[in-house]
Amino acid sequence: MSKNDFYETLGVERGAGDDELKKAYRKLAMQYHPDRNPNDKKAEQSFKDVNEAYEILKDGEKRAAYDRFGHAAFEQGGAGGGGRGGAGFGGGFADIFDEMFGDFAGGGRRGRAAAGNGSDLRFNMEVSLEDAFKGKQTEIRVPTSAACTDCQGTGSEGAVSPATCSSCSGHGRVRAQQGFFTVERTCSTCQGTGEVIKDPCRICAGAGRVQKEKTLSVNIPAGVEEGTRIRLSGEGEAGLRGAPAGDLYIFLSIAGHRLFQRDGADIHCRVPIPMTKAALGGTIEVPTVEGKMARVTLPAGTPTGHQFRLRDKGMTILRSKARGDMFIQAFVETPVNLTKRQKELLKEFDGESLDDTTSPQSHGFFSKVKDIWEDLKE
Repeated sequence: MSKNDFYETLGVERGAGDDELKKAYRKLAMQYHPDRNPNDKKAEQSFKDVNEAYEILKDGEKRAAYDRFGHAAFEQGGAGGGGRGGAGFGGGFADIFDEMFGDFAGGGRRGRAAAGNGSDLRFNMEVSLEDAFKGKQTEIRVPTSAACTDCQGTGSEGAVSPATCSSCSGHGRVRAQQGFFTVERTCSTCQGTGEVIKDPCRICAGAGRVQKEKTLSVNIPAGVEEGTRIRLSGEGEAGLRGAPAGDLYIFLSIAGHRLFQRDGADIHCRVPIPMTKAALGGTIEVPTVEGKMARVTLPAGTPTGHQFRLRDKGMTILRSKARGDMFIQAFVETPVNLTKRQKELLKEFDGESLDDTTSPQSHGFFSKVKDIWEDLKE
């Protein structure tokens, strides 16, 4: 099935600038976000399409490739996987990129550097609803590869600079003539880096990086939602022999709560209410997500299922001073474990003649039953 044009997906012209792209993306991402469209498969697909389109068009190099070759530029290796690591670009995009830019200034060097770049990493992190509400500064420990301190990331013993590869003269690629065609391949001697190490580092075996666990400080902003992604630039896998490191992407999930259920920016809470208070009316105090108590006034005759709305008592909205609302759903509790005196009082109450004004729902129900079956016998 053919894909939609990325520009049409975002609703922008081909000459749209970065700010216009970002504005269109944010608007559509909010519109189709799964939290706002639960169980809506069409909205979920639209959300994925919008993200894929923006990931390509926000990157100048990928956008240039897309403008020239369309979706074919990403058919091998794919652009949707994001990152320079295991799910990153395959040979298809690299070949097209070399075709477009390889003969221009610095093109060959750029290809060599990209070949050794560190992979992007993913870290899954669960936070409590309270932390999602107020934000949090925390530390995480991430197993990854880091630059070797012994050789300062060069891969060479004593941090001696690598020598220029004699096979490719430092270009990282070699050419061979086949009939009328010239075929260019990655240099097998230096693996495309353009450099060779004569005396590899004993610690990292010439890779310029070693496996270790890093401790990183992470700022979780107030208002994050399920699936929010935080990017730590340059904190991914270290590159080979001093090449740029990848990025670390932290994907957040929100833990379930014992009292509250979250619906976007709103909070829902089911509160049990004594039968007498529901009948006579009164006030109750309910907890809020910010750790305080809020007072709710109950009108006399409050039924189960009745909802009370507390404005601005819900979740913090990301990058905004605004807040959602809190909804209290009343649940009228039937008393249990009654004393002898309490039972007597209830029997006395039950003995009073109740009409359709005091128990409208029960009277209305049985009236309908008698209307349907006129010969119904008691």
